[in-house]
Formats: sequence, structure tokens, C-alpha cells
Amino acid sequence: MKTYDKLVRDRIPEIIEARGAKASFRACADEAEYLERLIAKLREEVDEFDRDRNAEELADVLEVVRALCARLGLDPVDVEALRAKKADERGGFEKRLILESTD
Repeated sequence: MKTYDKLVRDRIPEIIEARGAKASFRACADEAEYLERLIAKLREEVDEFDRDRNAEELADVLEVVRALCARLGLDPVDVEALRAKKADERGGFEKRLILESTD
């Protein structure tokens, strides 16, 4: 038996069962654990994107970001507006600048 101890998507139990496999699950104990697990999941998905560099992994990162927005009571539209504001004020990353030093 393989052990995971990680947050998974809501339909994973039925997907595992449809394959004829068995698995055990539990719900997060409380909101604090859920937030902790979401943050760990974000790191996991970013690591997977870093390794595989594809749209599917990037979509997984966005799904976790959406879940974090919901958990923190943030509207994704508002978060996008903040992103756009920061991009307007500080720029994006199109110029590919690397800060090497300051005085």
C-alpha cells in the first residue's frame, strides 16, 4: 500500500474506485489544516510545473490559487485586478530583467 497524506481533488475517490482500487480518505480536521494543506498543494503543483512545464500543470496551479481565494474570502476577479494594478505600476516580466545589485 502506498501512503500519500496530501490534499487531493474532490473527484479523486470516485476515480480511484472506478479503476477498481481502494483508498482511504479523511476530511481536513479544521480550517487551519485546510489552509496548510492548500499551501502545501500549491508548492507541490508549482514543483510539478517546474519539472514538466506544460499547460496541464499550470492549470493545476491556477486551481489551487482559486481554492486559496475561496478559503481566504478573496474574489479571483479582485486578485486579478490587483495583479493588473501591480503590473501597471511595476511592470510585468516581459523585459526579462535580472537584478544583480544595488547601491
